[in-house]
Amino acid sequence: YIGHDAARVGGIMANIEAPAEFLYENLMIECNVIHASCLCGVKKLLFLASSCAYPRLAPQPMKEEYLLDGKLEPTNEGYALAKISGLKMCQLYKRQYGTDYISVMPCNVYGPRDDFDPVRSHVAAAMIRKFHAAASAGARRVELWGTGGARRELLFARDLAEACLYLMNGYSGSDFFNVGTGSDISIRELAGLVAQTVGYGGEIVFDAAHPDGMPQKLMDCGKLAKAGWKYHTGLEEGLALTYRWYLENVAKKESLS
Repeated sequence: YIGHDAARVGGIMANIEAPAEFLYENLMIECNVIHASCLCGVKKLLFLASSCAYPRLAPQPMKEEYLLDGKLEPTNEGYALAKISGLKMCQLYKRQYGTDYISVMPCNVYGPRDDFDPVRSHVAAAMIRKFHAAASAGARRVELWGTGGARRELLFARDLAEACLYLMNGYSGSDFFNVGTGSDISIRELAGLVAQTVGYGGEIVFDAAHPDGMPQKLMDCGKLAKAGWKYHTGLEEGLALTYRWYLENVAKKESLS
């Protein structure tokens, strides 16, 4: 069995600065892994796509059938095209060769062992790092990209892992599944929640000169619910667990270096 979640990933800044690499490297990873799995007779493979693959202005919440039904978000087009290709490879290899390869489409994922790099990190990890640094330094304000109005759905990493295992062990069809919580939050609201988790009480300022990315990415997870699985970690609990891990494994090491 192969759980294929290897990828070049990053937040909006990283995607804007290196769209060609996000397309090329992710295509090469998935093409090699999926094709080699077929040649070697791998029994089952699960590919992790991304909600970035949905059209920029897809109806909300986004259903699986909305894939390829509109233009992509320009700020992460390279990454989105690669993820669409990997998902389609699994479907086409299944059609032609009878392989048991399936795909899932997760929303924004966060949790312990996330990448907290200032450039590569996704929204929750980036905010945790930024607010922690501001609180430690006694900074009066924190500046964030965008208007704060974009909405994102966040799923705790452990929940995603459990959903993948659930489908790996119990599903063998050609469809893919959205994996998320079915609820979203504005970036402004998320910033306030992260600041509260970290203990930062200063001003939060949004710089609208920088892009928001997709206006909203809310998943319709009804198909997965009918298959018998639902998430169980709430956002406040998940952020607290993530920050605890960050303190013990990132902030502590950086303070000693």
